[in-house]
Amino acid sequence: MTAPQANHTSDREAPPRQWLALVAALVIVYAAAALGALGSADAGPFYAQLTRPAWAPPGWIFGPVWTALYTLMGIAAWLVWRERTAAGVGKALVLFGIQLAANTLWSWLFFHWHLGAVAFVEVLILWTLILATIVAFRRISRVASMLMLLYLAWVTFAAVLNLAVWRLNPTLL
Repeated sequence: MTAPQANHTSDREAPPRQWLALVAALVIVYAAAALGALGSADAGPFYAQLTRPAWAPPGWIFGPVWTALYTLMGIAAWLVWRERTAAGVGKALVLFGIQLAANTLWSWLFFHWHLGAVAFVEVLILWTLILATIVAFRRISRVASMLMLLYLAWVTFAAVLNLAVWRLNPTLL
């Protein structure tokens, strides 16, 4: 008797293709991060001049946190892509792309255009899109959905911080 064949697309593919797909997923999320960074090029001085709640983190923490989160997001998308013959993968990845675009937009709204209220509404939409992506990913890969949970937690914190900073700085935002 032979061992049963796994029903995963990833099991039949050559490892180099798998690694290239992972690199591609990471490049996509890092490209989105770079577009967001363009919108927040002056974020340091702007953030420093804002009145912030006592619980607000220092500005330097955002870079390392977002780098880790984008890495986890890229890995999550790759894990879902690996199961591309499963039902719902295409829709899940489209949803992932939409939330990624919304993520990029927030930096422009808050840091470049100084639209605190609009940025707050947008971060609520982003939060909803992330949750929907987690649900969609969960149907395909539990690990992928779990990797997105830290992102959801951070965006939850960011939404509360956005609201607090906006309300403390009505003339700047």
